[in-house]
Amino acid sequence: MSRRADLITGIASATGIALLILDSKTALAGAQQGVALCIQTVIPSLFPFFLFSILLTSSLMGRQLPFLRPLCRWCRIPEGAQSILIAGFLGGYPVGAQCISQALETGQLSPNDAKRLLGFCNNCGPAFLFGMAASLFEAWYAPWILWGIHIVSALCVGAIIPGRPQKCRMLGKSVISPVQALTQSVRIMAGVCGWVVLFRVLIAFLNRWVLWYPAIEYQVTISGLLELSNGCVALHELSDWKLRFILCAGFLGFGGLCVTMQTLSVASSKLDKRLYFPGKVLHGCISLCLACIIQMDRWYILLSALTVGICFAVILRKKQKNSRIMQPIGV
Repeated sequence: MSRRADLITGIASATGIALLILDSKTALAGAQQGVALCIQTVIPSLFPFFLFSILLTSSLMGRQLPFLRPLCRWCRIPEGAQSILIAGFLGGYPVGAQCISQALETGQLSPNDAKRLLGFCNNCGPAFLFGMAASLFEAWYAPWILWGIHIVSALCVGAIIPGRPQKCRMLGKSVISPVQALTQSVRIMAGVCGWVVLFRVLIAFLNRWVLWYPAIEYQVTISGLLELSNGCVALHELSDWKLRFILCAGFLGFGGLCVTMQTLSVASSKLDKRLYFPGKVLHGCISLCLACIIQMDRWYILLSALTVGICFAVILRKKQKNSRIMQPIGV
């Protein structure tokens, strides 16, 4: 398996070098667009959240937050790990993954709990969502609906992913100082921007050599599945605002392959990442279904209702199974 992976990496690297030599103008243009995207959007919307989320998680980890207890019971989040839920919903990609890794490294989370939380506590933050989605729709309430869809879908994923939570450990004092948090934030931000630039170059090559052939709807969909920021920008090219709303919900839930690579790059080597990608695929699918139901358009309503019904049936079955093998959290 290692030899096969090395062979694939070697072929991909050789192909990339050949493309850079044969079509350097496209690569240069894509890299410039990626750098501009990082400076104008990614860094302003993410860097402050990286810093404050690391400090927040470090200071609140192990403490009881009663107002979040119902949600934590629903998603089977370990008692005392409620701060990760806050960071995962407010920090943005991949702040949640960084906070989970931090808690695992300090011994506050068990490996199994960290693996579960990674599947649904690494989500799009309000800074990016309202900054990008607000410009896509004329209605002021559209971004709020998208954020609600995003949160509800993530909570559904948390309820579906099986697992038995353990109590979070409290170390007695904050293990992260502001200086350490700033250093970590700069390092994480550099890795995120690197992946954004790389995927922007990839999209530039695809636009030049491949994506000019399919219809515009498919071009936008492929861009969003590869890189979230570029996919949201490309949604402006769609005239059908209903389709724009549905695709935007799916993009935000899935996050794109670029976000997946960002998450893997900031996650600890001790963290089991096998549930992350299935969790994000499920998050994107549920978000698509809820967006279709809200639009009440064509045959989407029937397909969406069926899919969401199956998801909730699985949730209830998991709930009944777990209730037989463990007591409720906080009892």
